[in-house]
Amino acid sequence: MDECDRVPVRTPGGTDAARSVELVVYGPIVQGDIPGLCTRVRSLFRNGTEQVVCDVGDITEPDIVTLDALARLQLAARRRGCRVVLRHAGVDLLELLDAAGLGEIVPLAE
Repeated sequence: MDECDRVPVRTPGGTDAARSVELVVYGPIVQGDIPGLCTRVRSLFRNGTEQVVCDVGDITEPDIVTLDALARLQLAARRRGCRVVLRHAGVDLLELLDAAGLGEIVPLAE
């Protein structure tokens, strides 16, 4: 099973529901998961979504592959004039993002 099969998508309620979707990402992410995950995110932006909120609460042991995946997701979003934000990021992931200089590149959901 690749990452694309393990990533449920749901639309949050509220006034921004038409422009934002939530993507639950289960860990650990392996290198082979990244293409499918990026394809999934790109397909969401084709449907009028402006923002993908990635719920990364299940990623308890982030590593360089996790950083690579999140950076690639943000790149795919920015190429379409959209963005990816993180929700439920753990302390380890936040520290790793900051240490790699990606803390501002992959922001937290408000």
